[in-house]
Amino acid sequence: MAEDQRRILVAVDEGEESMYALSWCLKNLVFQNSKDTLILLYVKAPRVVFSAFDGTGYLFSSDIAATMERYGQQVADAVLEKAKKLCNHVENLETRVESGDPRDVICQMVQKLGVDVLVMGSHGYGLIKRAFLGSVSNHCAQNVKCPVLIVKKPKPSAGDI
Repeated sequence: MAEDQRRILVAVDEGEESMYALSWCLKNLVFQNSKDTLILLYVKAPRVVFSAFDGTGYLFSSDIAATMERYGQQVADAVLEKAKKLCNHVENLETRVESGDPRDVICQMVQKLGVDVLVMGSHGYGLIKRAFLGSVSNHCAQNVKCPVLIVKKPKPSAGDI
């Protein structure tokens, strides 16, 4: 594939880190008038499975589950809308909303969509948090077959506070 026809996937979420990674990507990877295709991917949490009772003995309403699903879609739409505003000069822009564990879904979408570069933000969790929560970016870097660019948002310096 020619260098000016790359498929670049940027994983976005509600965090500042992913929007910073997208901004960095737009300034440093996706240039105006390029033939690159930029794919914005938002991964919704997997649908929660509830038992017939919610632990208090009351039947868990399907209305509540539907409301939670609508809210999840509204969050996804808001995140992608914010991301699309940053991409106003990108001619070839695609958006995707998928559900599941972000680690697995991002890896699957990279393969399925034939992505050339994966760009992700880093939450910068320390060793302990990363051990408990797992690192999505680390998992993807270990499991996808394309280059992975992990963009860390700079920490504010003492003069910025």
